[in-house]
Amino acid sequence: MEKQIIGRTDKVDFPRLGFNDIDVKIDTGAYTSSIHCAHIREEGDELHCTFLDAQHPSYNGLPMVFKEFDITAVRSSNGEIQYRYVVQSNIRVYGKVFKITLTLSSRDDMRFPVLLGRKFLTKKFIVDTELTDVSYNLKINENKDLIEK
Repeated sequence: MEKQIIGRTDKVDFPRLGFNDIDVKIDTGAYTSSIHCAHIREEGDELHCTFLDAQHPSYNGLPMVFKEFDITAVRSSNGEIQYRYVVQSNIRVYGKVFKITLTLSSRDDMRFPVLLGRKFLTKKFIVDTELTDVSYNLKINENKDLIEK
């Protein structure tokens, strides 16, 4: 598979989660990918949570339920270890859908609700830090061409 160029930020879709055009930050320093999540709780054999927050345009307040999940240790850049829930989902970038592993974390203080780490990026993308929204701009231009014709 030929690697695509991705910039330092972009907008992607999470079809299984029902989110489109979500801002993501590309973080080659992070191993795992992470998504902003709140109200995370286990109920029996299920994991319940709410993605994003009321300030985000895609926020719908609906709880998501995962029957398959795990817990992993994540080491922050300052060396602190946090234990986070992990779920499997999918992501659409450049019109192609990929599987992605996401850790759930509160990113209230962060500008981007999603970080894409090396585990997802490896063998798929080359990061050019001068660029932003490369796949999103291609998507918008393709959609515009379809409408104009």
